[in-house]
Amino acid sequence: MELGNISKPTYGPGPEAPGSSTPGLVAMAHGFLRLVQPNPLPAEWIDFGQSQSDFNQKDIHELLLYELGFLVCAAIGVLFIVLVPLVGCCFCCCRC
Repeated sequence: MELGNISKPTYGPGPEAPGSSTPGLVAMAHGFLRLVQPNPLPAEWIDFGQSQSDFNQKDIHELLLYELGFLVCAAIGVLFIVLVPLVGCCFCCCRC
């Protein structure tokens, strides 16, 4: 196995769908990921020499804006995790 240049790695064109016995599920998962996060991660954000204290509010705001699709999906997931049992309990306990 060849490691290549570790300090300056070269990356391929992007994630490829792996060959599997369920191509429909793989295509659905990749379609969802492309819908939630259509833009690639900007390379200038990845700087391993930069310390964590060098991040300012603007960088954090841009990162949150970049991850907005995943944040919305997580918020909807938490909402369903809380609301579905609550509504089910109301239907079971308060049969009107």
